[in-house]
Amino acid sequence: MPPFADTDTATFIGAFFDSLTSSTVRGDAPDEVMERHFTPDIVQFSDGIRLDHQRLRDHLRPVSRNVTDWRFEVHEAFADGTHIAARLTIHAGTRKGGPASTDVLLFADFTDDGRMHRAHQLTRTLPEPGVQAEAEAEAAT
Repeated sequence: MPPFADTDTATFIGAFFDSLTSSTVRGDAPDEVMERHFTPDIVQFSDGIRLDHQRLRDHLRPVSRNVTDWRFEVHEAFADGTHIAARLTIHAGTRKGGPASTDVLLFADFTDDGRMHRAHQLTRTLPEPGVQAEAEAEAAT
């Protein structure tokens, strides 16, 4: 039975990414974070870049050093068995660049115990809110 069978798919995705980020930022051991959230043979394609287990593990360190706060806004999520398609926005505060938001389109396969096994995602960095408002005002004229 899929880990999200008793919960809303959007809630599952939000909780998965919140747990991953929380574990990483609070400094849990990278091997424990990876074991808890990903299968050993994980393969994720992010904007066409192939990330295996080691590359995803290597990504944890910069996240732990730079992210100060976060929020995942899941706009929609659908499940078919253990396959999930989701559209979400990551909102993060960072030490170096202030706030940042990223839209994510995610297509992922999870194991029955809730770990990610395969994923494809497309991302788009959103402009800062003030910049976005200026761009929309300019486009309206």
